[in-house]
Amino acid sequence: MWRVPHRLCLHLVRGSKLSDAWNRPAAFMSTLLINQAQYAWLKELGLREENEGVYNGSWGGRGEVITTYCPANNEPIARVRQASVADYEETVKKAREAWRIWAEVPAPKRGEVVRQIGDALREKIQVLGSLVSLEMGKILVEGVGEVQEYVDICDYAVGLSRMIGGPILPSERPGHALIEQWNPVGLVGIITAFNFPVAVYGWNNAIAMICGNVCLWKGAPTTSLISVAVTKIIAKVLEDSKLPGAICSLTCGGADIGSAMARDERVGLLSFTGSTQVGKQVALMVQERFGRSLLELGGNNAIIAFEDADLSLVVPSALFAAVGTAGQRCTTARRLFLHESIHDEVVNRLKKAYAQIRVGNPWDSNVLYGPLHTKQAVSMFLGAVEEAKKEGGTVVYGGKVMDRPGNYVEPTIVTGLAHDVSIVHTETFAPILYVFKFKSEEEVFEWNNEVKQGLSSSIFTKDLGRIFRWLGPKGSDCGIVNVNIPTSGAEIGGAFGGEKHTGGGRESGSDAWKQYMRRSTCTINYSKDLPLAQGIKFQ
Repeated sequence: MWRVPHRLCLHLVRGSKLSDAWNRPAAFMSTLLINQAQYAWLKELGLREENEGVYNGSWGGRGEVITTYCPANNEPIARVRQASVADYEETVKKAREAWRIWAEVPAPKRGEVVRQIGDALREKIQVLGSLVSLEMGKILVEGVGEVQEYVDICDYAVGLSRMIGGPILPSERPGHALIEQWNPVGLVGIITAFNFPVAVYGWNNAIAMICGNVCLWKGAPTTSLISVAVTKIIAKVLEDSKLPGAICSLTCGGADIGSAMARDERVGLLSFTGSTQVGKQVALMVQERFGRSLLELGGNNAIIAFEDADLSLVVPSALFAAVGTAGQRCTTARRLFLHESIHDEVVNRLKKAYAQIRVGNPWDSNVLYGPLHTKQAVSMFLGAVEEAKKEGGTVVYGGKVMDRPGNYVEPTIVTGLAHDVSIVHTETFAPILYVFKFKSEEEVFEWNNEVKQGLSSSIFTKDLGRIFRWLGPKGSDCGIVNVNIPTSGAEIGGAFGGEKHTGGGRESGSDAWKQYMRRSTCTINYSKDLPLAQGIKFQ
């Protein structure tokens, strides 16, 4: 999930203001950041000291008040009042009422509304990207680029709104027509994770809307301000279009709201992005009611570099895929398999490249690496490093917590482990790269596939035959299978998702729109005869 147009790199808005504020004494930031002058830009997004976390045409919320924090220094930003179960019930009812109106709007007209949402996001792209950086912790260019992804999927959905539909099929019976009719599922529940708090919602929301669905969003509690800010932008578009705001509803909340969505038969499709552990629980709750789920879960992604690989591509690809977003992408490279003839050289080059990574506050335009999202993530990082050592690994770079405010850890390289030890098969959402030697194509393809997850994978080679074996039935078993590019960096035009414990869901492009609709096979008899199945005749 990485789409940052070059032009964005030239407009790192507010970077200097944020950077200047960051270098002031900690005592200066003893209150909520939103109340400090240098963070006044947050109010351009309609945010306040305490924000209502429920939207269903009007704003409210009767649940717990939580505080969100900046990962770069763990200072409090602002507060959000979450949804209660009663708020959830009220919101679902209003969303279903809104669907009766929205479903009657022609698909191309729905596309026009989605286009306006994209335009509204484009107008706020710099300030909203700054909020992503502030609350999630990713570097500013990534935060802005993530909002751009939502803009791009809106553009994509506009065109798609004129193309969705099924075929007219030849009927074997005279005077009959056989067609496929696609209709919206109704209410789409969208539960998103902290690491892409804007883009993943956008992937679901834009496509679901043009298909005729209404959406109910529950973002990660730790990025609640982003959820509120994005919803305010969308709500203004719907209001200006004289449409019910509940078409795009919001219920900020925790596990109680997520469980309610999973168990609710009124939710026609539940899209869940998160850990495999929680995803299994969600899948069981949805399946218990024979509902539909779209799951985007864990990834334990591998890069494979063969002896003929172009190392000028391998090294930056491994670096970018392993440390981008501080290793907190579902497509992050966690395993690097190097042919034994190039192993030592690549590891040495990687160590030199890691030493040049510019670490700092996320709003500094020169910084390429920011903090982990929470203190708990830092603890998991340390636990994984220790476990890797116990299982025989050698930390050749990093492995420690940085001595600075916030949740910073050193990007880490571990060598010497067996390919099948427990820690290697465990997805740790942190910048730890496990490096291995291999001898043959057959064994390394097996190693790629032996983990339970099946999201993203990549090989580096010039061998055309090997490339097509990699893409074929005995190659990678992942949903994303790349050649000579990193594991991360999905384009919106392709369907995004993975196999096995990654969940099997597909979002964004290609024919992913079909998951947001139900299909009916329709036979129309326009003749005066009644031919029956199997040639049966009732006299």
